[in-house]
Amino acid sequence: MKKIIKKIFNKSLPPVLIAEISANHNGSIKNAKKLILTAKKNGADIVKLQTYEPQNMTIKTSKNDFLVKDGLWKGYRLWDLYKEAQTPLNWQKELFNYAKKIKMPCFSTPYDDEGVDLLKKLNSQIYKISSFEMKDVTLVEKICKLKKPVIISTGLSQISEIDEVFKVAKRSGCKQLILLYCVSSYPAKIDDFNLNNIEILRKKFNCQIGFSDHSTDNSVAMLAIAKGARVIEKHIALEGQKKGLDIEFSIKGKEIRKFKDDILKAWTLLGKKYFYRNRNEMKNVKFQRSIYVTSKIKKGEKFSTKNIKRIRPGYSLPVNKWNFIIGKKSKKNYSIGSRIYSKDIK
Repeated sequence: MKKIIKKIFNKSLPPVLIAEISANHNGSIKNAKKLILTAKKNGADIVKLQTYEPQNMTIKTSKNDFLVKDGLWKGYRLWDLYKEAQTPLNWQKELFNYAKKIKMPCFSTPYDDEGVDLLKKLNSQIYKISSFEMKDVTLVEKICKLKKPVIISTGLSQISEIDEVFKVAKRSGCKQLILLYCVSSYPAKIDDFNLNNIEILRKKFNCQIGFSDHSTDNSVAMLAIAKGARVIEKHIALEGQKKGLDIEFSIKGKEIRKFKDDILKAWTLLGKKYFYRNRNEMKNVKFQRSIYVTSKIKKGEKFSTKNIKRIRPGYSLPVNKWNFIIGKKSKKNYSIGSRIYSKDIK
């Protein structure tokens, strides 16, 4: 886990992929373990759980306020939705132990005090705060007082609200904080994203910024990397999985590897923070133009447009010496196609 934390906060290292299991275990701890193993086998850096049961999220009622009226989960009572989606509290220790056994770093999102206390007992080294709980400053304060790295999702929040939570986190003792830019739509459409917000957050808060990707297009995460995201969180599912509450915006099995490769490709394309030319490109300097002899030249004869020319390849006198050489005398005899060197010019 220490290596992952170091990787997140070291800008010179590749970005980190968080594989979010969420509800795609479909109520089976066996499936949850398969998801952890799938994440590891396909190159994810760290796997994330969710730590809650329905009573940690809402109350059991059919009143209108507690019904989902639109979107992917339309028709659910909140209680029933969270009962179906839960990763039960009595699974948490077993899942953390399994992840440790297969050497897959693992952490979770607690949603209330009970979840925080449980994760503390499990010695979680990172904590995540979801977009929907971000404004719960009491919860934020409790988590940040643990003085562990904290990832805070920022979906649904205005910059002033993020600023308030950021200050609470810092005052509470959090020294390693990541803000996760998030669009809390499921799935999120291309025109829902304003990825310039990543850069705005980075400049405003001067901390590591990540991206929680609920899209169905790998290019969104690639562009997020280009905008400065150090962490990408993505929901995952098993190879060939058909059903799951989050299946519509999840990557499955080997798609995880492709997704990881794509974000690494985006990071590699960015290159250095300073202007430079790579060695592979510089091998082609030979195809630039330079000044060559195009007619025989005798020693003492002047260089002119009749006996030299700016042509390819680039082994001879650089073309930016053209005005310098015209009218100068040669110190030696030249045959057609000969290179010209400064030392041979009077």
